[in-house]
Amino acid sequence: MKIIPLHKNYSKLIEKASKSDRRSQHQLFEMFSPKMLGVCRQYLKNNDLAEEVMLSGFLKMFTHLNDFKNEGSFEGWIRRIMVNESISQLRKDKKLHFITEAEIDNTAEHSTFIETELEVNEIQKMIDSLPDGYKTVFVLYAVEGYKHGEIAELLQISENTSKTQLFKARKMLQNMVKQQNNISYGTL
Repeated sequence: MKIIPLHKNYSKLIEKASKSDRRSQHQLFEMFSPKMLGVCRQYLKNNDLAEEVMLSGFLKMFTHLNDFKNEGSFEGWIRRIMVNESISQLRKDKKLHFITEAEIDNTAEHSTFIETELEVNEIQKMIDSLPDGYKTVFVLYAVEGYKHGEIAELLQISENTSKTQLFKARKMLQNMVKQQNNISYGTL
């Protein structure tokens, strides 16, 4: 097994890869594929589909490598491609359903802090169980750090719809955590 050094400055590697140097492309793939599979997995429940979308994202990345101008994070640029590919796949599968602000209950529900000790895999399962629209907005906002305006533009929805989706996702997650705590502590 050959160990590939981690590059903080990818400019030479990117330059070679953009000229169809297979070795450089392979190095970039090896460096970033584990993280990018994780990114795709955040949006797509099926591991095989997430891997397929990741590969499609890398193909797009290599095709448009000349578009990267060495401004900002190369990893961030790849991540954005993976997010866009994942969302495109959800759209293609028609799994994104968004509720409108009008569909929210008029009652003002405030977030409450729930003290809990959950494993990462339990939290991931809870996020995965959210409806795709809720999950997509939640991951974009809470995990990827997008702002509601960016989410609205990316998903072609209004900012209020983005906020509503996030609110509903958080509420569902809070209820799941409460339920999990009740099961864990035997209070059901």
